[in-house]
Amino acid sequence: MSSWQDYVDKHLLASRCVTKAAIAGHDGNVWAKSEGFDVSKEELSKIALGFENQDTLTSSGITLASVRYIYLSGTDKVIRAKQGKVGAHCVKTQQTIVVSLYEDPVQPQQAALVVEKLGDHLVAHGY
Repeated sequence: MSSWQDYVDKHLLASRCVTKAAIAGHDGNVWAKSEGFDVSKEELSKIALGFENQDTLTSSGITLASVRYIYLSGTDKVIRAKQGKVGAHCVKTQQTIVVSLYEDPVQPQQAALVVEKLGDHLVAHGY
């Protein structure tokens, strides 16, 4: 298995569809993150809970590295949000949450494809 940091650097950031990313446990503990993406355990644990209860996200949005994003849509596996020209795409696996940011001119579908592909890979390997 690659290291968690490799997943962030070589799978997400190297795609050039993602500008910042983090992988954390469902408890919000960060396993790996891109440089300068200072997401907190509290922010990540709120997102993890949001996969189960999206009503809370509809009213308060999501916060990543102290920036509030407007909740757009989601399922029990995916959360989408946006703030200006920056979008957030979050994926939940059995043990992790993968959080990513992308910026114009990257389209939401491009970022989604990269992040969800990594999510599927992690699920296939028991994570």
